[in-house]
Amino acid sequence: MKKVLFMLSIIVLAASVGCDNGNGKKQERENSLLKTWDTPYGVPPFDQIQLSDYKPAFEAAIKEHNEELKAIEEVAEPGFENVIRAYDRAGKTLDKISAIFFNVNEAETSDEMQSLAEEFSPMMTEHSNNITFNEKLFAQIKAVYDKRHELNLAPDELRVTEKIYNDFTRYGANLPAEKKEELKEINIKLSTLSLTFGQNVLADTKAFKMIVDNEKDLQGLPESFKAAAAETAKEAGEEGRWMFTADKPSWIPFLQYAENRDLREKLYRGWFMRGDNDNENDTKEIINEIVNLRIKKANLLGFDNFAEYRIDINMAKTPEAVMELLNEVWAVALPAAVKERDDMQKMIDKEGGDFKLASWDWWYYAEKVRKERFDLDEEALKPYLSLQNSLDGIFYVANQLYGITFEKRTDLPVYHPDVETYIAKEKDGSMIGILYMDYYTRPGKRGGAWCTGFRDGNHDDQGNRIMPIVSIVCNFAPPVGDAPALLTWDDNTTMFHEFGHGLHGLFSDGRFYRTAGDMPRDMVELPSQILERWAAEPEVLKVYAKHYQTGEVIPDALIEKMQKSSTFNEGFNTTEIMAASILDMNWHTLTEENKTNVNIFEKNAMDKIGLIPEILPRYRSPYFNHIFTGEGYAAGYYVYCWAEVLDADAFDAFKQSGDIFNQELASKFRKYVLTECGNGEGMDQYRKFRGQDPAKEPYFISRGLK
Repeated sequence: MKKVLFMLSIIVLAASVGCDNGNGKKQERENSLLKTWDTPYGVPPFDQIQLSDYKPAFEAAIKEHNEELKAIEEVAEPGFENVIRAYDRAGKTLDKISAIFFNVNEAETSDEMQSLAEEFSPMMTEHSNNITFNEKLFAQIKAVYDKRHELNLAPDELRVTEKIYNDFTRYGANLPAEKKEELKEINIKLSTLSLTFGQNVLADTKAFKMIVDNEKDLQGLPESFKAAAAETAKEAGEEGRWMFTADKPSWIPFLQYAENRDLREKLYRGWFMRGDNDNENDTKEIINEIVNLRIKKANLLGFDNFAEYRIDINMAKTPEAVMELLNEVWAVALPAAVKERDDMQKMIDKEGGDFKLASWDWWYYAEKVRKERFDLDEEALKPYLSLQNSLDGIFYVANQLYGITFEKRTDLPVYHPDVETYIAKEKDGSMIGILYMDYYTRPGKRGGAWCTGFRDGNHDDQGNRIMPIVSIVCNFAPPVGDAPALLTWDDNTTMFHEFGHGLHGLFSDGRFYRTAGDMPRDMVELPSQILERWAAEPEVLKVYAKHYQTGEVIPDALIEKMQKSSTFNEGFNTTEIMAASILDMNWHTLTEENKTNVNIFEKNAMDKIGLIPEILPRYRSPYFNHIFTGEGYAAGYYVYCWAEVLDADAFDAFKQSGDIFNQELASKFRKYVLTECGNGEGMDQYRKFRGQDPAKEPYFISRGLK
């Protein structure tokens, strides 16, 4: 539930912390999180924030928020302005502090910060519970909701009224008192368990290290990758050796190129056994607790299972609709994957290999088949994909579609020296928002890539636009020696993907925090996934893919090889994603609590759909952060597939028009999908852009499955 500040009265936040003035005496310093930020554009003062600031800041912000809500409770004649708008604007200080703490905890954590997170997470859940189950507050909101059609509300006012009311009812505001108390306890337990799950996975990821002493064991690896592994080892105090970790930029290239099969297996096991090592970081019991609590929660709220509860407000509406799509894709993806497996087994047999293909062999032999069939070595692409080149390509596409530009700034405070900042501007030079870019993997950062924000775009009480602050976080291998950071093709598309989310954050607009930028979960990946499609277009590649040493534009012959191989290995890619999506649905369509053997449950779920042993789900249960570190993607990993149907259909509109930068289509996409997405239901907004329902055929064609 989005809660921001509504200034019913001037509230002074007086919390402060002690510091030493150098004379051995304590003097009070103003809490950096609570004072007025004297920074460009009001960005967070990362260079001033101390860990000791967080606790008093959270306490003061919660107190402030409670006072704002108390004022709403006491309104004598509830109406839109004094209840709905007031509620929408309440909690602004708390939102600001929460965004800083929890985002930094994901990207640059420490043991001390994780301890604070363990304290703050249940505190925030309790505060949210107190709002949800505040009967006086809900009565005021319900009073406005009940007479909403009599108040002559504007369309956006009517929508935010209904959204806020529905939030309360979905979170249990209509439950009897005893069930509210039960739900409160469930929410607090879930917040703590989700946090612990994520911390355990991160700890297991950091704990795994594969040290190689003999360079002969690295045969097949590109020199640049060997140099990166040597640098990693040196930083860990293992100079003269090579270190590989469970971070994707480390293990995927090793599996792709290393000839040493035993080491490929060892490294891949380091990845897929995270959270499943029966040690202090094991997550299996946590999974049981989370799943059982979610079943209880769904039942309390009137649903048979957690998937029903989560999907009810998505475009799909029901778990049955989700499974219909997943099964349809599975039916064509699995046979394609089986054919790919058989092709690789033939190569193994031809080479005299006396073994059956295993999961840790897939990347290696897929790369060999790619070279044989298409004469394409992915390493040949990397010199053209420096990180800066990729960023230039993204900025180019954004400019061609929407006329916007990005100005690099070096005067904005950042939470880590690697972070870069940019100002996004319209064609006329007016400011859109601020962008933070955090590229490289490091020990204090969780795995994966994501887009978040330190401030949502909106309008103040005078109608002036509040500039959004968007943050994109990745985990790319850092530069080694004099060479810049060189990206794999997957890294490159990840940059485009997250930047698509960033454009959504920058462009979202609306008068109300609750609805501005709001999308159903299974539409959220549309802005990100569609931007990936421009990355491989020849006319775009020729703009940004330039050799980092010579400046040579990527050759036509290499582009042609890329295009011919564009659907290569898509059976594998689609199958592992679908397997993870179906696994997620299996966990969240359970209707009865029980103590489950996590590994047996997972195996049975995969055996039921016929997943071949050479492929694992993209995420196994013990490290499935998407679904167990919060409710965001729980019963929702399917959204990537659902949104890909949308983005394939949307991009097909550009292709069919004969101009991938068709200005009319780009303008409509920005208006209806990115800017005004919160004005209506997801499918309605899509139809406004497309003029029709999405077709599935472009999705299957783009993946080479039809």
